[in-house]
Amino acid sequence: MKSLEEYLALAAQSHGHKCPGQVLGVRMAIVGLKGLGIDDPVQHRQRLLTFVEIDRCATDAVSLVTGCRLGRRSLKYLDFGKVAATFVDLETQRAVRVVARDDARLKARGMFPELSDPYQQQFAAYKVMDEADLFTLQAVRVKLKPED
Repeated sequence: MKSLEEYLALAAQSHGHKCPGQVLGVRMAIVGLKGLGIDDPVQHRQRLLTFVEIDRCATDAVSLVTGCRLGRRSLKYLDFGKVAATFVDLETQRAVRVVARDDARLKARGMFPELSDPYQQQFAAYKVMDEADLFTLQAVRVKLKPED
């Protein structure tokens, strides 16, 4: 797996800009893959299925890290309006849901008060914030359709 900075550089290139959502998406995917015990998404690309719950910047980053794509039918979009994703290992049938914590923005403000722009506070904080302060991780069951 690449480093956070390597993924962020690729995400900015692919997405067109750097933003807090890209940081959330990259870290969310890393946490989800780690929760499934997958340390190399490239090697295990065929066994991954990802459900994203928001159609914003984070989704592009999740796709970049996991290799899951709408066109390959390995990325599914569910319009729940949450900064969340569920990662499924089709081989083991294990799944984890990773959700960005609602209080992460407030924590970001407290971590970088010298930055007056909330956008910059979030961008800086999301890169270094502890996983537990940034996300909740939960093992879940996913009932897959036969075509999935």
